[in-house]
Amino acid sequence: MELIKQGLEFVMDILETIVFVGSLFIVLYLFILQPSMVKGPSMEPTFYTDDHIFVSKLTYKLRPIQRGDVVVTHSPRNPDIELIKRVIGLPGDKLLFREGSVYLNGMLLQEKYLADDTPVWDGGYVKEDQAITIPPESLFIMGDNRPRSSDSREFGPIPTSSVVGHVFFRYYPPSKIGTIKNTFPAGLQALFSFYI
Repeated sequence: MELIKQGLEFVMDILETIVFVGSLFIVLYLFILQPSMVKGPSMEPTFYTDDHIFVSKLTYKLRPIQRGDVVVTHSPRNPDIELIKRVIGLPGDKLLFREGSVYLNGMLLQEKYLADDTPVWDGGYVKEDQAITIPPESLFIMGDNRPRSSDSREFGPIPTSSVVGHVFFRYYPPSKIGTIKNTFPAGLQALFSFYI
C-alpha cells in the first residue's frame, strides 16, 4: 500500500510539473515570445525559407514600431496567414517610387540589404511617380526580395493592429544564429517626418 501511495505522489509531482511548464509555455507564447519559420523567398537575402526566428510580442508594448524593423504580421487578405516583412513607412510618411528606387519623405532610401530594384506593378496600390501618404495607425511594409514579394506595394498600407510582433532573433540555421539588427540609420528609424 505504501508503494502505491509513493507511486501516486510521484505521478502527481510529475503532473504538477507538466501543468506548470505547460502554463508557462502558453503564457510565454501568447504574450511574450513566438517561434516562427520563414516560408517563401520574399525576404531574401536577409531570410531564406526554413530560417527559424523568434518574434517578440513585448517589444511594441515598450517602444513604438520603427522604420527598418522586421515584423511578422497577419496578411490583409487572409488573417490566418502570417507574413514577414520590413517596415518602410510609418503614419504620415510620404513614399514615392521612381525608376526602381524608393523615396521616403523626399529622400532616396538607401537599402544596402537589397539585391534588386523595387518595381511597381500594374493594378497595384502603388503607382510609378505618384506619392502616397501613409494613413494614421498604418504601416507600409515590403519584403527585401522586391521582385518576389507580395506587400504594401500591392495591397496598400496595413493596420498597425495586424502586427504580431518584432523579429529579433534567428536560431536556425546554426551558421546564422544571432540577433536581427535594424539596418536603417538611427535618425531614420523613429517617427520623425518631413515631407516632399
